[in-house]
Amino acid sequence: MNGNAPEAMSLDAVDYDPIQHLNLLFSHPSTVSSISRVSTTLRSEHYDLSTEISSLQTTQAYGPDSSLERMQSAQAELADLFRKIETVRSRAIQTEQNITSMTADIKRLDGTKRNLTLSMTALKRLQMLTTAYEQLRGLAKTRQYRECASLLQAVLQLMRHFNSYRSIDQIATLSRGVGELQRELLEQVCEDFEIAFAKGEVGSRRATLVEACGVMDALGETAKARLVTWYVNTELREYRQVFRGNDEAGNLDNIGRRYAWFKRMMKVYEEEHAVIFPPHWRVGETLAMSFCDGTKDDYRGILEKSMRRVDGAKIDVNLLLSCLQETMDFEQSLEKRFASNPRASIDTLSSSDERTHTFNGSISVAFEPYLSLWVESQDKALASMIPKYKSQPLLPPDEEFSPQAVISSAIELFHFYKLTLSQCAKLSTSERLLDLTKTLAKYLDEYAQQVLLAILQKTGPSAASVRDVVLVLNTADFWHTNTGQLEESIKKRIDNELVGKVDLTSQADAFLGVASTAVLSLVNKIEADCEGAWREMKNTNWSKMESVGDQSSYVGELVSHVNNKAKEILGLVVKQQYARAVADNLVEHLANTYISTIVQCRPVSEVGAEQMLLDKYVLTKSFENLLSYHNPSSTPGTPQAPPASFVKRVNATMTRIDPLLKTLQVRPSPPEGLVQAYLIHIGDRSDTNFKKILELKGVRKQDQGHLIELFGIHRDSSANGGNNKLVAQSPLLTPLLNTSGLGSSGLGSTPGAAALLSSAQGTTRFDAASLGEKLLSAARDGVERIGTPSQQGGIGLGIGNNIGGVVGGGLGGQQNNNNTATINENLKNFGKFFRRDIGGLGARFGKRDGSAEDTGR
Repeated sequence: MNGNAPEAMSLDAVDYDPIQHLNLLFSHPSTVSSISRVSTTLRSEHYDLSTEISSLQTTQAYGPDSSLERMQSAQAELADLFRKIETVRSRAIQTEQNITSMTADIKRLDGTKRNLTLSMTALKRLQMLTTAYEQLRGLAKTRQYRECASLLQAVLQLMRHFNSYRSIDQIATLSRGVGELQRELLEQVCEDFEIAFAKGEVGSRRATLVEACGVMDALGETAKARLVTWYVNTELREYRQVFRGNDEAGNLDNIGRRYAWFKRMMKVYEEEHAVIFPPHWRVGETLAMSFCDGTKDDYRGILEKSMRRVDGAKIDVNLLLSCLQETMDFEQSLEKRFASNPRASIDTLSSSDERTHTFNGSISVAFEPYLSLWVESQDKALASMIPKYKSQPLLPPDEEFSPQAVISSAIELFHFYKLTLSQCAKLSTSERLLDLTKTLAKYLDEYAQQVLLAILQKTGPSAASVRDVVLVLNTADFWHTNTGQLEESIKKRIDNELVGKVDLTSQADAFLGVASTAVLSLVNKIEADCEGAWREMKNTNWSKMESVGDQSSYVGELVSHVNNKAKEILGLVVKQQYARAVADNLVEHLANTYISTIVQCRPVSEVGAEQMLLDKYVLTKSFENLLSYHNPSSTPGTPQAPPASFVKRVNATMTRIDPLLKTLQVRPSPPEGLVQAYLIHIGDRSDTNFKKILELKGVRKQDQGHLIELFGIHRDSSANGGNNKLVAQSPLLTPLLNTSGLGSSGLGSTPGAAALLSSAQGTTRFDAASLGEKLLSAARDGVERIGTPSQQGGIGLGIGNNIGGVVGGGLGGQQNNNNTATINENLKNFGKFFRRDIGGLGARFGKRDGSAEDTGR
């Protein structure tokens, strides 16, 4: 078999595979006949291998060098090794015992030597202690304090070595003697101080007292604290008698006498007593702190008693502030006086714990609960300033107008706020500063409502001029920026736990609302100059035109008035974002007025609609250049290219007119053409709106029925055909006359649009008596109903449609006092909306390039 298979298929191979081997042996059908021969060969080979294995096993098990014999030999060798190890261990133990016996005497000798050394040292220290104790007793009797101080330190140090030997009677007796001597020295030194101060002999006995302080230092902190406490009480006894027992001397009117008395006392201390006490005792600082603590308690009692007066009279605020300021000045002088050296372990009146002292607030803290009176006084001061600001001129008589100018009252109010805030931060950084913040916020609202907005509300001969409106705009922007800076300044000064309660965001939004109202007021002034042009458009017979020519005559007049007035106004508006807001709103309002005027020009023929579309194109191109009046080109005769975003905005706004005019361009015959044009351009399902188009085109009522029926058929067929693009109500036509008859209403569902339409009709533009209600509705509509800028065409449509009725027809009238808080809230909401839309223009509304001073006068 091996001869028939390759060498790789050897049965001894490591990777032998029998299946592969069989496949090689029987690789062809003809080899099947050799199966019996191969099987016989395999059995023979298997038998030979088995025999060989048995023979090898027998030889291995019973041979002269068998495994069993090797195992028995290894066990005998291990037993012999264990016996040797045990012998070595026993010998080591015996050796250790011999060595210990040999060195025992040496160890006893070392112990004896050590004990003898300790005994000699203890005996020597005991001898020194006894000698020093006897000497100290003699020196104490003769009051030789300098020697006593150094000797007492040695005695106390030596005595500590014998603390563990107090069970010995002699040592216990000596320890009691040392303790008694310490007490005698303490009482003796205190007596010497008392006698010297009582008899006025401090000067003559100064050297003895200085040395006595060294003894007190050696006696420890308790002894030093007792002496300093006695000295402080002695020095302040007169102060307490004079200012606590005398109502006249102790009241707030005489606060200066307290500090004058302390200064005289400190002068005496520095000249006569400071040299007595060691500098590290810091007796002067302890004396000052004790004075502050006592004075603080006195003030608390006086202020509490004043608040409980039967007659109800409160503390005079000016007196309170005067006392507080004088107290803070006094604390500052103490802080400077004692701040040169590090403070540690100066609390000798209460405990020996180390702590750091600061004199700031050590007395003035007593006034803090009563600072609410000061906050009330600031409230009254601000309340008196608002009426004055309403009546005074916007600028001083000697100051000329400039486009950057801010109303003078705003500068005055800003400096008042800055000074008041700085003063309050010095007095308190806790609840009182938060109370002041709320007061400042309240009068920021009052200033925005009663001063700035009131200027825009004036009507008639006293109505705000363009310059007045620009001043209001600059001032609102000034306060919008500085309100945020004011908030940050307060947050930096107030306590950390109150930072979250400081929020002037609503006040900033209120000023932003005033700024947006001023923008719309400027827009209204431009619109008011265009009434003649709109009147000419309405007087044109649009139903009898036979052909389309150049632009209509009213277009040139309208463009002229818009450009001239825009040039005047935009030239006075400094900031780019405000100029852009004016331009955006102006285009929006003009587009709305154009649509409402189309309504009043009915009937409009197809040629008339085409002419209007041409006029609209001319107006669009003219409006694209409005912003060039804000920042004119430096090269005369070379117009500045308008921003691409503004051009896009103008085209998007004016293009809203196209669906109406393109529908009016289609003839009513054949009727299917008009219906299809309506469905394509207007794109709604409203029968009412379709009737409006028919009325605008001048279709007779008897001819409208067939067209309306046909409109219904095409509308329904479009829906059945899967065209779901038709809306229920067109946003362009639905606001166009919600009442019967086109002549009684106008474009827009908001007060602003109604006002614009009424102005175009020559009716009353603004009812001063309903200002509060209209401003409320406009602000609410602007925030809640306008939606996103993309939905309403941005800031121009949103603000123009909703606020135009309030300021578009000339702001006027006096506000209703009952609605002041509500109007303030809506101003804030309006400001938030205005800021959001301006943000969409790429320049956040209200951002300033300079500080408050940069935008001032």
